[in-house]
Amino acid sequence: MESIEARFKLDWPGFSLDVDIRLPGRGVTALFGHSGSGKTTLLRCLAGLENPSCGRLVFKGKIWQDDNTWLPTHHRPIGYVFQEASLFPHLSVLGNLHYGQKRSGSASRVSLDTAIELLGIGHLLGRKPDSLSGGERQRVGMARALAVGPEILLMDEPLAALDLKRKKEILPYLERLHDELDIPVIYVSHSPDEVARLADHIVAMDGGRVVAHGPLGETLARLDLPIRLGEDAGVVLDATIGEIDAQWHLARVDFPGGNLWTRDHDLPVGRKVRVRVLARDVSLTLDDPGRSSIQNVHPAVVEAVADDDHPANRLVRVTLGETRLLSRLTRRAVEQLGIVPGLPVRVQVKSVALME
Repeated sequence: MESIEARFKLDWPGFSLDVDIRLPGRGVTALFGHSGSGKTTLLRCLAGLENPSCGRLVFKGKIWQDDNTWLPTHHRPIGYVFQEASLFPHLSVLGNLHYGQKRSGSASRVSLDTAIELLGIGHLLGRKPDSLSGGERQRVGMARALAVGPEILLMDEPLAALDLKRKKEILPYLERLHDELDIPVIYVSHSPDEVARLADHIVAMDGGRVVAHGPLGETLARLDLPIRLGEDAGVVLDATIGEIDAQWHLARVDFPGGNLWTRDHDLPVGRKVRVRVLARDVSLTLDDPGRSSIQNVHPAVVEAVADDDHPANRLVRVTLGETRLLSRLTRRAVEQLGIVPGLPVRVQVKSVALME
């Protein structure tokens, strides 16, 4: 698969960026980390908005910058979505889209129509920005970024300025971009929920350095992940709706090695979904629990045990066939149950978050 080679070194007073990484040329890559970790700075380097003292960027075999080459931002085939959509207030939505397309030099009418359809803004085209909600303005900003016909889409925390209601409004459109775009997306976020829902690949950053990266599912299951998600530690599984229990309004999701029951979201059997299982919702037992309110109980094997963020806790990774889950236990429970690698256990999953 074609990839993006990025090597940047930048020094500012009190902060330095030192990154050498290869990113996938398809899907959504999340740049994740705490505020000040360097996520946005790396994104700006990719866009050519920063000129690092040492830099090399190769996009799918094409050199955008190195010691002898510098492709300026307006010549890079990128779409850039900022935290807030800076729309021209005197232009209509359609006028803003046409302006962005004209500035890019793109003559592709198809890309504009596709952007309007993907972001669901056809009914907004005649309105002015001041009559739009925050979520609508951001969708227009995304459409404008797509209307230029980019080869890569860069998104800098596009939901950060929105309240919870607007975030829920816009997430389905971001998922459409994930499912239907055939260009790579680099998505900056410090929200574990957004990353779990949208990303295929994750790059964890801290102090201007890449501390971990890889496919989302594999990386989140690592016990040595330097950037902990705290209470949000857990895994994301690619699954399929296998059965609907209409009587109890439940759906069974199947994945390699097992299945889990969750609330029915009115999705058809066969639909591919994402399932998020948090470590705090997974417990272990050595015996068959018998009659229990927990409906998801499966045999598993302990694979590894590691320290957690708090000294009272441990993180335990177990395997169900090909699938890994994390469980957060107290150190006392680990000691009393004799939890060690190789131990057969029964895993109990209390809650499952299904992400369409």
